[in-house]
Amino acid sequence: DEFISSPPRKTVRFGGTLTDILLKYEKGETTDFELLKHQLSDPDIKDAQIINWLHEFRASVAYLTKELDQLVSILLKLPWLRRSREVVEEYLGFLGNLVSAQTVHLRPCLRMIVLQFVPARITIREDDVDISDSDDDDENLSENFNTCHRALQTVARYVPSTPQFLMQILVENFPFINKSERTLECYVHNLLRVTVYLPTLRLQILELIIEKLLKLDVSTPQQDIEDAEEAANNADSEEKSTEEGLFDMEEDEERKGNKVVSSSSERMAHPLAERLDILMTILFSYIKDVCHVDGKLDISNTKDLYRDLVSVFDKLILPTHASCHVQYFMFYICSFKLGLAEAFLDHLWKKLHDPNNPSVIRQTAGSYIGSFLARAKFIPVVTVKACLDLLVNWMHKYIDNQDTGANAYCDVALHGPFYSTCQAVFYTLIFRHKQLLDGNLRKGLSYLQSLNFERIVMCQLNPLKICIPSVVNLFAAITRKYQLVFCYTIIERNNRQFIPVVRSGTRGDLVQTCTNPLDSFFPFDPYLLKRSKKTIDPFYQFWEELSAEDLENLKKPIKKGTSEDEDDDFLKGETPQNDGVVGIAPNSYESNTRSPVSSIGSPPDCYVPYSQ
Repeated sequence: DEFISSPPRKTVRFGGTLTDILLKYEKGETTDFELLKHQLSDPDIKDAQIINWLHEFRASVAYLTKELDQLVSILLKLPWLRRSREVVEEYLGFLGNLVSAQTVHLRPCLRMIVLQFVPARITIREDDVDISDSDDDDENLSENFNTCHRALQTVARYVPSTPQFLMQILVENFPFINKSERTLECYVHNLLRVTVYLPTLRLQILELIIEKLLKLDVSTPQQDIEDAEEAANNADSEEKSTEEGLFDMEEDEERKGNKVVSSSSERMAHPLAERLDILMTILFSYIKDVCHVDGKLDISNTKDLYRDLVSVFDKLILPTHASCHVQYFMFYICSFKLGLAEAFLDHLWKKLHDPNNPSVIRQTAGSYIGSFLARAKFIPVVTVKACLDLLVNWMHKYIDNQDTGANAYCDVALHGPFYSTCQAVFYTLIFRHKQLLDGNLRKGLSYLQSLNFERIVMCQLNPLKICIPSVVNLFAAITRKYQLVFCYTIIERNNRQFIPVVRSGTRGDLVQTCTNPLDSFFPFDPYLLKRSKKTIDPFYQFWEELSAEDLENLKKPIKKGTSEDEDDDFLKGETPQNDGVVGIAPNSYESNTRSPVSSIGSPPDCYVPYSQ
């Protein structure tokens, strides 16, 4: 029994011992050496052969100098991962011996391991076109990945400088975005696993991943995603009417290994949006796992990760215009603890009011503040008020400094950060005014009056002319209702001053009116990716439509001296206390100039006429 179960001591092979072969090669005798390479390259090599060879190589690593890198390359191509446990253990031992004795082979060893971070490639041809990609059905993937991480940890244990060599290899081997979803998913998942046992690489790995996600994000504008979904829904409805239930069994793909659960209803119609959705789901899961230990928030871990993510945000997200989804990693981590949300707001505020920062960065910081205050359910009213006080006081000081100077006129190039701050405040008020007035109307009105919106609106810098019309019109309606400021005279004067721009195109001349001179956007507009939005939705304040009755109330100013106990349908509507926002259906009133910024889920462009 012992004889049958034990591997053979010697297997069929040619030449002398490994040491003899290598010594002969040094003297110029290459016959046995070539035979050795041939045997190691045999696709049908047996487990017992691999074990015997590796055992000999482990004892002879001193001979494997740089001159023998060709032989080492063949050893690194041995099919060790999908072999018996004995082969795997022997190979890990060989790797440890090799890199500790010959660090010159460190890079090839690391590259070999990293190449295993994705499923094996299978060859597929269709009509003489090579469409080869990953083998998505490999059931041993999870186990193989575990072994790869063991190998990487083994190498790092023997060579402390591994991280600085590894990072470049991780960058070089990141799959192209047109690779299969599974390939991208596995690679990103494995990169994030590396950060657990090589924490010094975490910031660089997060930067790498988020940079790739950002490229996907800006390649898939919201409008493209919505168009693809609409087209897919139309196609599905037509298909169902003709082939009801024919493919029901093929609709669900069960989770395998690390694979994100996918069903036909959850898949994104846009192929790049589908990839982004899967990768954002992985990133959110990683953030949650790092920040929670045994189901409880670990403050120390969370603060450390927050610092890394803010660093990535500053370097990559803030300078990128109109990304739609990737920035939500900051939204998500801030939802864990109010202190993080306040730290993020403080960070953005410092970016906004620091005159040494480029104007475009300051304006973007303003957009983030407004969108974050409006959309994050986890930010309480007391924090909203503190931020409004900060922003509005800065706006008044800015007006003090500018109103009497030579630059006291409406100009985006001169006053971009000021206009961005105005828009952030107006946008926040649109979403949060009910909560600011809730409970004690008189006290709430007194607070809003203390902000002195009239001075801001009437100043020479004329912010109502620069901010997006959809925001301006709703801000005007709300402030008129509560008799804070009457904006309509200024809005009508501004509308008369808008100069149409004539653009020539293939379809003739097109007359356009610039409705977004700030080129601003709302970074936390609704999240469209189906799987990962489940993580965001519980913390997200959606835009809600008003009833016809509320629309009428919006046009009626409240009477002076209204008691806080009197019913006010507008204040005490059906909207839940903590979710109170105002909304107007896009076609409720005659549309004013359309904004180029997507208004899905944001205040639509509308004009609430003043009624005497």
